[in-house]
Amino acid sequence: MPGMESSERAGLVLRPFHGVRYAVDDLAAVTSPPYDLISPEELRELLGRHPNNVVRLILPGVSHYGEASAALTAWLADGVLTVDTLPGLYVYEQSGVGFLQRGLIGAVGVGSAAVLPHENVLPEPVADRLALMRATQANLEPIFLLYEGGGTASRLVDDVATQRFPSMDVRTREGVHHRLWAVTDPNEIEAVAEDLRERQALIADGHHRYATYEALRKDHLGPGPWDYGLAYLVDSTVYPPDLQAIHRVVPGLPLQEAAARAKGAWQVHEFASVEDALAGLARATGPAFVLAGEGPAHLLTDPDPLQVEHAMPAEQSARWRTLDTSVLTMFLLPKVWGINDSEQSVMVVHHDPLAAVEKARRVGGTAVLLKPLATDDVLTVAAQGERVPRKSTSFGPKPRTGLVMRTFAAD
Repeated sequence: MPGMESSERAGLVLRPFHGVRYAVDDLAAVTSPPYDLISPEELRELLGRHPNNVVRLILPGVSHYGEASAALTAWLADGVLTVDTLPGLYVYEQSGVGFLQRGLIGAVGVGSAAVLPHENVLPEPVADRLALMRATQANLEPIFLLYEGGGTASRLVDDVATQRFPSMDVRTREGVHHRLWAVTDPNEIEAVAEDLRERQALIADGHHRYATYEALRKDHLGPGPWDYGLAYLVDSTVYPPDLQAIHRVVPGLPLQEAAARAKGAWQVHEFASVEDALAGLARATGPAFVLAGEGPAHLLTDPDPLQVEHAMPAEQSARWRTLDTSVLTMFLLPKVWGINDSEQSVMVVHHDPLAAVEKARRVGGTAVLLKPLATDDVLTVAAQGERVPRKSTSFGPKPRTGLVMRTFAAD
């Protein structure tokens, strides 16, 4: 709460807040995926769904942050968005074919050693999100946190979801069912706080937004709502996450050239189809990648251990140095191809390897397809205080944007 001492923030704090929610008939039409998963084509489609779709707030475009702020102010004034009277935590449930995930949405204490990042960030996305948060004075979408629970907070989440009537119930066009409950009882909120106090949480998704929370907090000298950031907290022992790969596309690097240059350091196996190469990737042990685009696909396996050892930073742990994304970022991209890993030189495609191949063909480049990292590897690296390279992991299911937001004025 405002005025909370830094020593209290040393533990995991999930604070109640006054939720900002849509008051429109078609809730499915105003929500969206997280901002960094929306392609230009999807953005146009979402903008066409509803004049008040949340993408008008989260993706206003460079130098248009003021428009997002003006829209937020207008929608609050017009009643498109309303502010919950009582502060609360929010039980949030996502379900679909073959999956169910529940957790708590609240305002997490920023700057605590109990919040563990595991992935590096780039300055450009942080600058973008910081400009947006400064303009809107709001947290428009939650970061995604995982923790090992099994306590009071976990039991409350399931009790609420199975015994109470939801305040929000919506099925999106993607076929996912979203339900939300407000928990406003001070005794229940205090019981959650007591349970979480000695725990830690891993940032599963939202590293750039959490870095933005930290930067925004540094903008202010005194305590206030900027000491917290919107977060979705899931007990991974009850709801194990789905960890998927994030693939790369290197524009301007033709596939045949990429494969030829790799032969000096890797075993390169040619496949007629991407699907066959991906099957080989799934069976491979040790660092391995599929290169695809125009022409046959290529599976890279068994890199020269001496070359890899020389490329990897000596100060990193042995576990870190064996991660596929570490080998990609420190060896394959810079040493084999002479490419620096940046947003400008290396594109990313979440989850779908065939979408990455199609993008590579469009830009005359090479898709680098990866296996997902193991959850244990990510947790071990984070616990050691290390961070994996940017865009190494995609934990899911990710929270839907627009179901509940947080403004500093309301909080």
